[in-house]
Formats: sequence, C-alpha cells, structure tokens
Amino acid sequence: MLEQTSSLSGARTEALEVRALYEVLEERFNGRTWSIPELMIGFSNDVGYIGRLLLAHDGTWDIDGDPRTELKHKLAESLWWTFVLADKLGLDLDEAYTDTMASIRAGLESTIARTNQPHQN
Repeated sequence: MLEQTSSLSGARTEALEVRALYEVLEERFNGRTWSIPELMIGFSNDVGYIGRLLLAHDGTWDIDGDPRTELKHKLAESLWWTFVLADKLGLDLDEAYTDTMASIRAGLESTIARTNQPHQN
C-alpha cells in the first residue's frame, strides 16, 4: 500500500480565499452571500458543462474555445466548489478523502484477490 501523503490543506486555503472574494461581491451586489443550495446549483452547472466539454473533446459537440483548456478550467473549478461546500458543511475533506480512498482501495484489493482467475469465455 502507498504511504499516505495527501494534503489538501494548501488547495483548501486558496479555495476559501477565492470564495471570500466572491462573498465580498455577493454582499455588495445582493446584500447577502450565496446559500448552500445556491452554491450547489453553481457546482451542478459546472459539472454539467464538463459533460458537454467531454463531448467537445471527442468531437461530437461544438464549443467556442479549446475543449482541453476549458476542461482543465472546469475540472479545477469543480475542486474549488468541493472545497467550498465542504467548508460550509464543516467537513474535513482531508480526512474524508483519506478514509474514502482507503475504503475503496481495500474493497478493490479484496475483489481482485478473490477473482485472480483470468476471465474465460
């Protein structure tokens, strides 16, 4: 098993600093900051757009701009949304990520060990 070296704290800090700037503008223009459901709608819209960008990347959907560049942006922005939502919900994303990956890894390793026979038709 790989040694756990994941630390998301630097990315989290930067994400929350950027979120704080958005909140300044939200207060200024709307008199309040976005609620958790509004944040989730923003995240959902970006995730939906990633689907279209994947189609564009494969040449089946036309977009303005370079699909690869847009994918890099939207995938990074999706990480940002994840950090923001976790913070608003009081969740420790470092811990959640580490625990989730350990659980998935253990399940996959167990399944692989039980099914080490090659597939036969």
